[in-house]
Parts: sequence; structure tokens; C-alpha cells
Amino acid sequence: MRKLKNSELNRLSIEDFKTIEKTPLIVILDNVRSLNNIGSVFRSSDAFRIAHIYLCGITATPPHKDIQKTALGSTESVSWSYAENTLSVVQDLQQKKVTVLAVEQAENAVLLQNFVPQKKTSYAVVFGHEVKGVSQEVVNQSDGVLEIPQFGTKHSLNIAVSCGVVLWDLFSKINQS
Repeated sequence: MRKLKNSELNRLSIEDFKTIEKTPLIVILDNVRSLNNIGSVFRSSDAFRIAHIYLCGITATPPHKDIQKTALGSTESVSWSYAENTLSVVQDLQQKKVTVLAVEQAENAVLLQNFVPQKKTSYAVVFGHEVKGVSQEVVNQSDGVLEIPQFGTKHSLNIAVSCGVVLWDLFSKINQS
């Protein structure tokens, strides 16, 4: 088995990425403090053609060298905007008929593997602060909560890892239907 060269990967140009149809998924970062995590979320969002990223609260915005270090240029391809208040973003998206799902460990959360996306529905997934998680007011306002099942001693994943897991799962389910 031979590894593929970068030139064989059929990568989209930034211009082509901006015009191609996106996955009906939006990412909301609720007060994420790590610049490396933010960059990693951009990179995963590029990989799965995410429609938009909202950077909220204390979440830093590009350009920043520590975001760029992990984003590897994906801040140029993925559409993003900054909002001071996460709750306002959630409410605005809900008014636009986007289903908002907090990614959190909470009562009555749906395990990720059991979640079935509805056809012709746009979703926004909210990822929270590295220690505090998604704020309770945002969890309360969300249309549901997704939980990544964990079986070790920590029951805690890095936000960038959580984002990659959730985006891949939803991307694959949406594109199967």
C-alpha cells in the first residue's frame, strides 16, 4: 500500500471551497479559550465542509499565529463570524429554523450514536469552554443535547477532539441519507 502524495488528494482551492455546497452544519464555540483548539475546529470544519463557525464570548478570532498554527489556512476557507453573546446567536439561528444541539454531558442527552439527523434540516452544534463546558443558559435554550459516550476514568475529551468526533458522525449520517 502506497501513501498518496499531496498532489493526488484532489484538494479544493479556497475559491472552490467557498462556492461548493456545504454540509448543513454550523459550529458555535461558546467561550473557548485555547487558540490551538480554535484552530483545530477550523481545520475539522474545513474537512467536513461546515457552513459557518460562530466564535462567541472570549473565543479569539483570526488572524492569530496560535490559531493559524493548527488551522493551517482553514480560517481562509471556512466562513466565520464573531458574536459577543452565545445565547443571542442560538436564538437567532432558532428563528431561522436551525436546530441547535449543545454537545455536553447532561440529563436526557442523546448519545451521539443514537442521534438521527432529519432530512432537509440544518443543525448547529455548540461546543463549550474547556473547563466549564457549554454554559447552562445555552444548554437550556438548545433544542437538544448530544453526548459522546465515554468509558474511561476521565469522561472528558478535549474540545477539538469532541468537535472532530461530532462533525464526522453528523457529516457521515447526513451524507448517507
